[in-house]
Amino acid sequence: MNSLEQEEESSASLVAAPPHRKAQSFSQQFDQKPHHQVPRSSTLAASATEAAAVYFDSSDDEFSTGGAIFSGGDSFCDGSSSVGEDYSVVTPPPNVGDDDDDVEPLPEFIGAGGGAGIFKIPVRAAVHPGRPPCLELRPHPLRETQAGRFLRSIACTETQLWAGQENGVRFWSLEDAYVAGRGAGGQVQRGDEDTAPFCESVATSPALCLVADQSNKILWSGHKDGTIRAWNMDQHHDDSDPFKERISWQAHRGPVNSIVISSYGDMWSCSEGGVIKIWPWDSLEKSLLLKPEEKHMAALFVEGSAIDLRSQVTVNGTCSLSSSEVKYLLADSVRAKVWAVQSLSFSIWNARSKDLLKVFNVDGQVECRVDMPHIQDQQVEDEMKMKFFSAFRKEKPHGFLQRSRNAIMGAAGAVRRVASRSAGAFLEDTRKTEAIVLASDGTVWTGSMSGQIVQWDGNGNRLRDVNHHHRPVLCFCAFGDRIYVGYASGYIQVLDPDGKLIASWVSHNEPVVKLAAGGGFIFSLASHGGVRGWYVTSPGPMDNIIRTELSQKESSYARQDNVRILIGTWNVGQGRASHNALMSWLGSVTSDVGIVVVGLQEVEMGAGFLAMSAAKETVGLEGSAVGQWWIDAIGKALDENNTFERMGSRQLAGLLISLWARKEIRTHVGDLDVAAVPCGFGRAIGNKGAVGLRIRVYDRIMCFVNCHLAAHLEAVNRRNADFNHIFRLMVFSRGHNLSNAAAAGVSTAAYTLKTTTSPSIGTEEAKSDLAAADMIAFFGDFNYRLFGITYDEARDFISQRSFDWLRERDQLRQEMKSGKVFQGMREALITFPPTYKFERNRPGLGGYDSGEKKRIPAWCDRVIYRDTQSSPFSKSNLQCPVVSSVIMYEACMDVTESDHKPVRCKFHATIAHVDKSVRRQELGNIIRSNEKIRSILQDLKFVPETSVSTNNIVLQSQDTVILTITNHSTTSKAIYSILCGGQTIVRDDGGEESDYNARGSFGLPRWLEVSPAGGVIKPEGSVDVRVHHEEFYTLEEYVDGIPQNWWCEDARDKEAILMVNIRGSCSTTWTSHSIKVRHCYSGRVCLLDSKPTSLTKNLGGSRRHPTDTRRGKSR
Repeated sequence: MNSLEQEEESSASLVAAPPHRKAQSFSQQFDQKPHHQVPRSSTLAASATEAAAVYFDSSDDEFSTGGAIFSGGDSFCDGSSSVGEDYSVVTPPPNVGDDDDDVEPLPEFIGAGGGAGIFKIPVRAAVHPGRPPCLELRPHPLRETQAGRFLRSIACTETQLWAGQENGVRFWSLEDAYVAGRGAGGQVQRGDEDTAPFCESVATSPALCLVADQSNKILWSGHKDGTIRAWNMDQHHDDSDPFKERISWQAHRGPVNSIVISSYGDMWSCSEGGVIKIWPWDSLEKSLLLKPEEKHMAALFVEGSAIDLRSQVTVNGTCSLSSSEVKYLLADSVRAKVWAVQSLSFSIWNARSKDLLKVFNVDGQVECRVDMPHIQDQQVEDEMKMKFFSAFRKEKPHGFLQRSRNAIMGAAGAVRRVASRSAGAFLEDTRKTEAIVLASDGTVWTGSMSGQIVQWDGNGNRLRDVNHHHRPVLCFCAFGDRIYVGYASGYIQVLDPDGKLIASWVSHNEPVVKLAAGGGFIFSLASHGGVRGWYVTSPGPMDNIIRTELSQKESSYARQDNVRILIGTWNVGQGRASHNALMSWLGSVTSDVGIVVVGLQEVEMGAGFLAMSAAKETVGLEGSAVGQWWIDAIGKALDENNTFERMGSRQLAGLLISLWARKEIRTHVGDLDVAAVPCGFGRAIGNKGAVGLRIRVYDRIMCFVNCHLAAHLEAVNRRNADFNHIFRLMVFSRGHNLSNAAAAGVSTAAYTLKTTTSPSIGTEEAKSDLAAADMIAFFGDFNYRLFGITYDEARDFISQRSFDWLRERDQLRQEMKSGKVFQGMREALITFPPTYKFERNRPGLGGYDSGEKKRIPAWCDRVIYRDTQSSPFSKSNLQCPVVSSVIMYEACMDVTESDHKPVRCKFHATIAHVDKSVRRQELGNIIRSNEKIRSILQDLKFVPETSVSTNNIVLQSQDTVILTITNHSTTSKAIYSILCGGQTIVRDDGGEESDYNARGSFGLPRWLEVSPAGGVIKPEGSVDVRVHHEEFYTLEEYVDGIPQNWWCEDARDKEAILMVNIRGSCSTTWTSHSIKVRHCYSGRVCLLDSKPTSLTKNLGGSRRHPTDTRRGKSR
């Protein structure tokens, strides 16, 4: 025992064992179920009680146990432990391993209390009962496979889904959405083996944003290097040959954060420094007409046409806009405006005139922005430096132990203050806008990092705010009259036009970064790169039909694999081990092992090291040179790089955990996350505590936790409290040496909020990350001792190998019997001598401590676990996916480099998982063959009957005509949107008219104003639309965005086709009324020195054309 353990005993009165505490961390607080109660009539319930079963998809590894469940859903398993409050000793049946393996499992001791609360075994199912069934277009790929390939954004049409990724773009044809993936031997990179067939572009800079121009069949992408690229949407080619862009140009110096196409077909883009640029459609159209070999000329032409809006609102060097980054743009197609979103402010622009209309903050207050430089506060760092080192400089009359304690306590206090200040500074930014969307009724919705959702009218007036979830809102999507919201917690919520919650479910186990609607789906992109399609009927009766039929086909897509896991634990007592010792402990037993996990305690101790370690943890640093030496030495013993591959590690002061995977199964192992929970000195210092690793193995989640609990014979309650603290507060996140959290497009702040462990108010409903795992293994120096026995008696029993009697004197077994610790978990029966305490370098059982203190030998070093078995001897299937047994549990008594003996435990795990490619095929078969589903999908094609007051409008200069759209349905709302199918020139000689040329995204010609160009018509209601001619003069030439000449538009008569598209509130198809609008001139063009005037004459009445009603196709 080191000096710090002795000091803990002497200072027990100063650092009392904490009482039972509720979970206290941002991550766990925000993993709560949404507090809004959904009406009982809803198919999905937004919350569940503590006693309700918690459901998870069989292969979706949802870490948050706060997921919503279906009201009245059938349980596949009750999730309760068969042992209830009683402990038991069980002997598993033989031959649990492979058919050719004669190794039998060891008897196990099962602790009590595993059937309640957070110790309840999570319920699994072949199909997730707690959310709507979905199309897994791209199943969750292992993070390690996505380096340089993370998906960042998605955009959808009725026939295609496009995704922007770190090395270009890709698209899926929705006709092939249910087709099987190409598998490991296909022409796809690792991570896409089960993905539906897709086509990929040539390599480019990371694509950050996408927008689809369906009128010209072009997908526009904005990239991190500041370029904008155009891609043909109708290309047909061999998917093994990457497709190339049509044109590209350098749009910004910094990254292109967002691009939209306005109501007039112009492209708007934004970047850092408050920069917003407009790319006129006329220039884009001309560049698109150039030949492929003229790409360079096209790029120069487009670059020269740019309009820099920031320069237009800058007068005498003073700009009315903030220079902070413009994060998002929104095209308000209802009122022909464009919204620009900065962190804490908005600006609204006229899409036609490009004038700045309004600047206001997130509270709705109009303001003139003044750039505020960011000032870094250095007080936190200064205080840390003072606190960590002043204790060593001051002269104290106390002894070494007291000085050490004072130094560490000072460090702990500073750590807590730093964490508190950091949390406070971070919370100041939770008003930042992270998402924006235009609803069908013309209102604008914004979401912030606090989870607050605000509704605005088209002029920027705040209407209402709602808050159904306390996690950052990262994305929106509008479909029909619904608003879909994606959260950093992985939740998707569905809101009605008034902001009321319709449904809520956990869609992914990581943040939902983008949503897109099309083809009858709402597609969601998670930060890990997985893409799922949710049927627009959900929640609804189709969900239960799919769930039932898909569950019945479980045998077709269920798969099983076996893996052996070796866990080693050793309190090294600040020493180092020889290669021979490591080979004896680990290297000699790994021939049949797929995964090796090693936990060390007391790698490095001492007051100075602990203080410095605490300081490094506060700024996101961990590890030490000694820790790295151990990792390298163990790796050498495991034949690293040849046989095993190192996956990752985590160090907290003297605690170290590291994991290796055999190369043969490496493709099935990944998504490594790390965690640390200090338990020493005020729960702030890592001399006691735990470090953990979470990893996905064959689509199942396994957590490994290395613990060092409170020392001394009498500290049983403190050890129990340490375990409870660790189990509740362990929050996993990506390690600092792993993939960047922002790689998939999640804002750094949003991801930080998810994983921060700063104290906050928690509730019993906040669940532990560990509770959601399929398998948990705790190991380490638990420090539980033998009680009611003397040193000499213990030595006698050990020499006689009378371990049965000694086990009855084991504190840990007694506490597990009572259900006070490791509730419901299992340990193989111990058949090796106690592993503590020995004199260093003394072999054999004669090496037990014989010094003055004569510490009673004890089994301090243990391995305890649980899997998904709710009763002993369960079979592995999709309802009980991980079934494990211990086939080796022993101590290496010949290793003498520490006062503890190393312990090793080998598991045989049978893992059931889903072949997602096959399941997707089965889902497609159900959708195509089930008559009830086909009937439901046919009902989605219903569109309310509507009419328009005219199909022919003639406008002269400044004329206005009112177009009335009437909804004849008595029960259904009609959603309309007005687009322009194209414009043509009317010939004076009466000859045939030329083709109608559509602008970007069916934009309006500049001489035409339509308002409102979209909205909702109540049953038996009508709406008046203002169709107005406005004078327009083209800017023929730009130099660096500055107009050089003003020219009038030519005087030829022009004709445009307006398309009034009508949908129902949840329609997957539409009807369209076609209206011809003609503008007549009589004067000739003249060049004016200043603002020109228009000369017109009355050309008489308008011709009438038959109404062209078209019905969109159902996808």
